[in-house]
Amino acid sequence: MLIHPQIDPIAVQLGPLAIRWYGLMYLVAFLLFLALGHRRIRQRPESGWTGQQLDDLLFYGVMGVILGGRLGYVLFYKPAFYLSHPLDILKVWEGGMAFHGGFLGVLVAMWLFGRRHGKRFLEVGDFVAPLVPLGLAAGRIGNFINGELWGRVTSADAPWAMIFPLVDQQPRHPSQLYQFALEGVALFALLWLYSAKPRRVGQVSALFLLGYGLCRFIAEFAREPDNFLGFLALGFSMGQWLSLPMIVAGIAMFVWASRRETA
Repeated sequence: MLIHPQIDPIAVQLGPLAIRWYGLMYLVAFLLFLALGHRRIRQRPESGWTGQQLDDLLFYGVMGVILGGRLGYVLFYKPAFYLSHPLDILKVWEGGMAFHGGFLGVLVAMWLFGRRHGKRFLEVGDFVAPLVPLGLAAGRIGNFINGELWGRVTSADAPWAMIFPLVDQQPRHPSQLYQFALEGVALFALLWLYSAKPRRVGQVSALFLLGYGLCRFIAEFAREPDNFLGFLALGFSMGQWLSLPMIVAGIAMFVWASRRETA
């Protein structure tokens, strides 16, 4: 049976300053965004994107991820607690970020960026979508290093069974690695290859919504739900319920974009 390596979450300690692996994974995500973005600009010069626009977009995106991710966690997962302790909302160093909140924050950031640079919202979305999944993969590696967001109990005979000593001694799914593979690597490969050729405006964005929603929904079957929420209606987790609208919206948007006469 596999044992979680219990890596020290602090990568570097410089006196009172502690640099954590999870924070470094955010840095890796942003660097991957830039590297992939510049590569796509070189591959598709007819798209009209420039390196300066990419740098500006990253700034907007970082603000959207941090603000949206934090507020999403506050509103979706612990609204009662933070209503009673509003100053704790600012304590981001204690953890607590939600992908779906970060996603909404990025949507707002994309809209603001588009208004400033004269680009359509879906045009920005189609450019951004393939650059995101590897950053999500980096985040899941950060979750694994921290030993958080662990999986549900599984059979001790399963080759993937892992003990998380800081949780208990039960064999569990290493669900962080499942999410790394699905919503990170697999989704990146799908979007990168699909967007390599010109597509109708909105199709790549729609595929991201559909692909991420499905990957997250599936992976949640192996992930232990948050203990302060448990299972919700129909036995689904909060992550699954938040993913369902993405799946529906992705299908509807793809059909709509595919029926448009112009790309």
